[in-house]
Amino acid sequence: MSDPLDSVIPSAVEPISGEMPDLDDPGHYIHRELSMLEFFERVIQMAADPGVPLLERLRFLTICSTIVDEFFEIRVAGLKERIQLGVSRVRPDGVTEAEALHKISRRVRKLVRQQYRILNDAVLPGLREEKIRVIKRSAWSKRQRAWVKAYFEQQVMPVLTPVGLDPSHPFPRVINKSLNMICSLEGTDAFGRQTRYAVLPVPRCLPRVIALPSAVAKGPFDFVLLSSVVHAHVDEVFPGMTILGCHQFRVTRNADLWVEEEEVEDLLDALKGELMRRRYGEAVRLEVVDNCPDEQVALLQAQFGLGEADVYRVDGPVNLHRLEHIYRLANRPELKYPAFVPATVMPAVGTADMFELIGRSDLLFHHPYESFSPVVDLLRQAAEDPDVLAIRQTVYRTGDNSPFVEALVKAARAGKEVTAVVELRARFDEQANIDLANRLQDAGAHVVYGVVGFKTHAKMLLIVRREGARLRRYCHLGTGNYHTGTARAYTDFSWLTAREDVTRDVHTLFMQLTGLGSAGPLEKLYQSPFTLQNWLVERLDFEATEARAGRPAWVRAKINSLSDPRLMKALYRASQAGVQIDLVIRGICCLRPGVPGVSENIRVRSVLGRFLEHTRIYHFHAGGDELVYLASADWMIRNLSRRVETCFPIEDEVLKARILDEGIERYLSDNTGAWALTVDGTYNRVRHHNGGPLRNAQDELLRRLSET
Repeated sequence: MSDPLDSVIPSAVEPISGEMPDLDDPGHYIHRELSMLEFFERVIQMAADPGVPLLERLRFLTICSTIVDEFFEIRVAGLKERIQLGVSRVRPDGVTEAEALHKISRRVRKLVRQQYRILNDAVLPGLREEKIRVIKRSAWSKRQRAWVKAYFEQQVMPVLTPVGLDPSHPFPRVINKSLNMICSLEGTDAFGRQTRYAVLPVPRCLPRVIALPSAVAKGPFDFVLLSSVVHAHVDEVFPGMTILGCHQFRVTRNADLWVEEEEVEDLLDALKGELMRRRYGEAVRLEVVDNCPDEQVALLQAQFGLGEADVYRVDGPVNLHRLEHIYRLANRPELKYPAFVPATVMPAVGTADMFELIGRSDLLFHHPYESFSPVVDLLRQAAEDPDVLAIRQTVYRTGDNSPFVEALVKAARAGKEVTAVVELRARFDEQANIDLANRLQDAGAHVVYGVVGFKTHAKMLLIVRREGARLRRYCHLGTGNYHTGTARAYTDFSWLTAREDVTRDVHTLFMQLTGLGSAGPLEKLYQSPFTLQNWLVERLDFEATEARAGRPAWVRAKINSLSDPRLMKALYRASQAGVQIDLVIRGICCLRPGVPGVSENIRVRSVLGRFLEHTRIYHFHAGGDELVYLASADWMIRNLSRRVETCFPIEDEVLKARILDEGIERYLSDNTGAWALTVDGTYNRVRHHNGGPLRNAQDELLRRLSET
């Protein structure tokens, strides 16, 4: 397919007549972290939605707890670090780090209150009506108290290590996000000490949610929390002392790993040393139960060097994420999203030979609606096929007991040339990737860790196979990771092809990652950090030129985040020229739609549901050629400038139509799971019109594509 840019590449967009708004005006942009908090708000709204199954509402609350944790560990920690170092990062919105922290603190407090209100006023009462109960200490029956006491003495007490605070017992090192108790005491211990306070760390080896056995439970799914069990028997931990108070607290620490890559000889060894630091990084947040006395809160603040703005008082467990165990333990499928079976869609050729199938035509799969197994099968067959000579794969996240790792190990042991580009710095998967890198090396595979200073985020698998007198290459390119677990929970596209022009480009990319040399030209693919950002800007500027000439011009994209200043300005210029722009952005969006004279032609919506939206699709009118690309990259600075990413064209008309229907149009028509971004940076739930049909993109795709 011809690309209009081959003949017309405007160096700049001509301004329209009249005075143009200043695109550098900070008022045209939204602060990245504040936009992220808007995403958390949408997740909480899913938990508040009575149309969502009850256990799924609980799960949305636990998901929100998890993502807020990471937000503090990385984002807030980064803001604090820059303030301490006196380093300011200039952003288009003009908000300083100190201003951002102030706004974050106020916004998160509101979100936390909303989160616990939904838990206490809606979700837990609803679960009680369904005979799924979290029983408080005050409601334990006599038999339940006896059972809990025995459980504490046999399972909990032997692993507790209380620490009294006195000159010979300094404040213990509190692990990141661990459950702890601050206890106030009165009396004299066996050594004559009169310690007022003690800290009781609760080991992570203990389950936070405990199912009561049927002998003492009043229903099929009765639970008690470990915090309640410890609290009820804290007097046994401090015998002879009078317990004046016992209150939960939790500290969130800076968990971003720092390695000066150019100064280390072995990135793997350097990261190993950094992983332990994550457990005891600088404190950035203190969570305490709301009835904790001010004096004890002040003691904790002083210990962790935190101000009042860093303290979050909660009406319930300090870690809602742990309630996810209830979701897993309560066998009530009618209170969850209906089960489904991903469709196994293969061409009707009467064969399971993946090489023959791909050799005949390109294959496209939409996960999780369609099975991820063809991608797994391709690598497994490659590992066993005597005609396969070489396998190359990028590894970002794979999960435990990954069939991809098993196949690579098997291929390496069989003597094939196996190369794995393992991204050791995949956040919170560093240890898992270190382990699999060691395993692959032990099996004889070549393991490299990408390029210094650039995360390898591209999803690429390349297989070289001898077929008669020639070598033929097969490849998989995708928008998601090689992770069979997330393939059941994230929406992604997989593309399998044997096209020579594409596989040659993929080969070139692997040569860049493993070897040395200048970046050679690619025929079909665009890549970060070299060509992708420039190409996207050129594409947007081309659409602007078309619009000014009075010809049809539009852009549609589905991505996870938009924060790259250069792209936002290009989108604004295109909107000013009259280009119609529709963006489906799950999370961060720093662009403001609807700004007069700037972005009136831009519409932004976010879609949430049972699956995490993860596909990246770029669609341009392109003078009528309608270019469709899939990509691993979001429109963020890090993806376009500091990562190795791929963007690849889908040129088969049937596959293009599928992607546009399933990945763009259904989401633009969604009126039950969508939110529209407003000019003030907030999101409004999209509602269906009276009498109009209810549309939900994920539900429609489940009905159409899956086998259930």
